[in-house]
Amino acid sequence: MRSSNPVFSRRGFSRDNGYAGFNTAPPAGGPAVGTQANPYAQQGGNPYAQNPYAQQDQQYGAPPQAPVSTGRMTMDDVVMRSAMTLGTVAVGAILAWAVLPVSSTSYGLAIGAALIAFVLAMVQSFKRTASPALILAYAAFEGVFLGVISEMFNSQWSGAPFQAVLGTMAVAGATLLVYKAGWIRVTARYARIGMAIAIAFILVMAVNLLLVVFGVAPDGGLRSMGPLGAIVGIIAILLGAFFLTLDFKQIEDGIAYGAPREEAWLAAFGLTMTLVWIYVEMLRLVAIFSSND
Repeated sequence: MRSSNPVFSRRGFSRDNGYAGFNTAPPAGGPAVGTQANPYAQQGGNPYAQNPYAQQDQQYGAPPQAPVSTGRMTMDDVVMRSAMTLGTVAVGAILAWAVLPVSSTSYGLAIGAALIAFVLAMVQSFKRTASPALILAYAAFEGVFLGVISEMFNSQWSGAPFQAVLGTMAVAGATLLVYKAGWIRVTARYARIGMAIAIAFILVMAVNLLLVVFGVAPDGGLRSMGPLGAIVGIIAILLGAFFLTLDFKQIEDGIAYGAPREEAWLAAFGLTMTLVWIYVEMLRLVAIFSSND
């Protein structure tokens, strides 16, 4: 099962076309089921070469030891790259908010920026290596899009963007808390069920969009500003939290198995896309609740 995030399904994070973090009870004398001994062994040599106990740990199904050699991804690398990527999104959003007035022209620019960001995201997703310039360019255009739509929402529902930011931080923090506490175990079954729901949700939303475009559902259909739209928004946010758990697991496994340091850019890229998803849905949800007050 690949990650929900196309970034993590490329190269190191899913090298064996499977989910690296799905550890089930290991067979006697062998590594955990569904887990390679070292999915990064072919990328720059064996990171366990300086650890004589690494193979013994793997034999008993224990997590691999952190690599001693340099050039391997660490949590600090992921945090730093994520801060840079999210910071670029924030700067782009602030500049767009400050420079572009609320108008149909600005809305067109926002759609254009979103399309460019989508293209850049797809290009990076299918590249074999991380491109920091490409990732930061994606973040900049995504920021422009978010800045314009946030300003538009704020013009109708004052304070909605600020509440959406707080809501996004709350969702991300709560998801990380329950993940680290072990209340959510990212297993193959968990991922399959979640991905099935996510795929069904996306397909339903695509059909709903077609109905809106062709005038069959002029009020937005499932994405209306009423109670039904609120329910759909909550489901979308829960799916965003689900994506975060997969992302956390992939990052955790990448660090444990000694992923190359440049993979931290892919981790930051994937987390940014997931957080943007949650923010946009949170922004709509805040607007719906504000409209019903």
